[in-house]
Amino acid sequence: MKANFHTHSTWCDGKNTPDEMVRATIAKGFDALGFSSHVAVPFDDGCAISTMAKARAYVVDIRRVAAAHADRIRVLCGAEADYVPGVTAPERTRYAELGLDYLIGSIHYVKAPDGALVSVDHTPQILADGIAAHFGGSAEAYVRAYFAQERDMVATCDFDVVGHPDLVRKFNAKHPIFDETAAWYRDEIERTAEAIAASGKIVEVNTGAIARGWLNDAYPSPAFRAALRARGVRFILSSDAHTTDGIDAAFDRFADAEEYVVPPWA
Repeated sequence: MKANFHTHSTWCDGKNTPDEMVRATIAKGFDALGFSSHVAVPFDDGCAISTMAKARAYVVDIRRVAAAHADRIRVLCGAEADYVPGVTAPERTRYAELGLDYLIGSIHYVKAPDGALVSVDHTPQILADGIAAHFGGSAEAYVRAYFAQERDMVATCDFDVVGHPDLVRKFNAKHPIFDETAAWYRDEIERTAEAIAASGKIVEVNTGAIARGWLNDAYPSPAFRAALRARGVRFILSSDAHTTDGIDAAFDRFADAEEYVVPPWA
């Protein structure tokens, strides 16, 4: 099955409408497309859907698009839900009324010891400023907090797919802030791989950073993928598409790189 289940549109920070995304996906020969707009009810960062009223309208629109193209492709309606401890979570019961087909759990903000939220992937400068202001200038402390938050998310929240589990790498190739070969970092990914395996959740091999020019590899990194694979974690391939051009970003490179599963909602 040729499918992508991590897709954004104008319902959040995507650049194309759902109809445009579906038509482009059909042209690329896909069997299925899953929409996963950012949701973070009731947290509002100007990007994610932050109210249930808007989330309901999003689902209605995606179901409309699915029906319109049902003879050519299967279109599913999911969500990428943020985890901000004490604020919002990728929890199935939180979004039960929407009748979503699946739920991706992701971290885009790290909660600092002083309670501030530091954006992981907005811009390199915003990240650097956040680390300086809220982690005493220590990138290691920030990265460790990110992975601790991720371990808490997979252990305590009921969702289907772990989204880009090492998003902290996004800017590291062009704006290095930590050493990915350091023993402490390898320990963090090993511990996180163990927590994900214990949760039974699927992990996406996410090519989005390639499409946006930040990395020349997917999330999770080869070392992280190896740690997950060694523990029996299952993978799906996702592009994290925000444009029609990104729907199959690097799929030709990664389609045979791992053993992928057909998820139960497909």
